[in-house]
Amino acid sequence: MVRKISLVLAALLVVGAAFAVGAATASSGIAAPTEITVLEHATHDKVVDVGKKGDSTGDIFTYHNDLYDETDTTKVGGDNGMCVRESPKAGTWECWWTTILADGMITAEGPYSDGDTSWTYAVTGGTGLYENVRGSMVETINADGEFVLAYSLIP
Repeated sequence: MVRKISLVLAALLVVGAAFAVGAATASSGIAAPTEITVLEHATHDKVVDVGKKGDSTGDIFTYHNDLYDETDTTKVGGDNGMCVRESPKAGTWECWWTTILADGMITAEGPYSDGDTSWTYAVTGGTGLYENVRGSMVETINADGEFVLAYSLIP
């Protein structure tokens, strides 16, 4: 009888723990696929020359810029990150990105190629409202020469 009660208690604990984890997950983060678009004012960009003088493998591009809403009238946050030059000949970089908004941060990473006008990055996670998100971020250049960051987030 003691064994039966122990098994019932253990089963209740497992069910209770699963419910608690499910409730915690449901109450935090986005609940449905979400689209976010912001404009980046690229005013704080810098290339750090590393190793061989001039454009060479290993050079680092850093940035920390303000982000504005789609109408380009209200500052909604900022971003920062870095890219490492992979191949000057191919014009490729590998980049790591953090977007900081009022309700959390979103991280992304992926390749950037010189001369392109659109780049797609993998969303690798986030904090706050964006905790545990995945999806993609597409960066494009608009007619004003500003960078448009369009996030497609999945909970």
